[in-house]
Amino acid sequence: MGFRRKKVVPFRTAGELDAMAAAGAIVGATLVAVRDAAKPGVSTLELDRLAEQTIRDAGAVPSFLGYHGFTGSICSSVNDRVVHGIPSAEDILVEGDLVSIDCGAILDGWHGDSAWTFAVGEYLDADRDLSEATRLSMEAGIAAMLAGNRLTDVSHAIELGTLAAEQAHGRRYGIVDGYGGHGIGREMHMDPFLANEGKPGKGPELVVGSVLAIEPMLTLGTTETEVLDDDWTVVTTDGSRAAHWEHTVAVTEDGPRILTLRPE
Repeated sequence: MGFRRKKVVPFRTAGELDAMAAAGAIVGATLVAVRDAAKPGVSTLELDRLAEQTIRDAGAVPSFLGYHGFTGSICSSVNDRVVHGIPSAEDILVEGDLVSIDCGAILDGWHGDSAWTFAVGEYLDADRDLSEATRLSMEAGIAAMLAGNRLTDVSHAIELGTLAAEQAHGRRYGIVDGYGGHGIGREMHMDPFLANEGKPGKGPELVVGSVLAIEPMLTLGTTETEVLDDDWTVVTTDGSRAAHWEHTVAVTEDGPRILTLRPE
């Protein structure tokens, strides 16, 4: 007689989680450095070079650089660019831009992956709401990283976080279709795929040590996107602005553990 082993989200030992947190801390510090340097007149290529130097000075390697041919150490996605924006010398930031920076680093073979969205200078009111809604959706997903939950319990929590933000802000947000979070460890992108909406109670079970990159992407308009001719940059089809927040998170006996913490 055979027995079917229950499917679980891949898990790590306590020591491996500490190793991932070390990689994640480098990512967090890099994101802060990039945000602080993101001023009017600065190019996204300059931000990319700063990110690479920060990662390498910490003894790590950029996860993104060379990944399937990607040419940057960060993804720099401005305004209607949702994700996977390629840093460029021609992409000059101006006051009021909404910037999403995604960053990854490898330390001792372990990956950290995180993203956040911020304004260049002062926020437009709608942009502030959008970024906050995306952050709150991510935090709702993080709170669902509990042993015994199923994968889509996290997806459903992210969706509920978006709906709560809509009610609080009195506006609608588009949950970007077809993109979401993922497993992560000694590879940057691993199964399972984590949708940012859906019914709860489905998919593999979360156990102590399970790790997911949780990354909602919201827009001020459509849920639909297209990829530009560079085969990387994802933009909204209606030109509406987008935001992207991400943390790498582990399930522990004491609750969710963010592995990509940023310095205060």
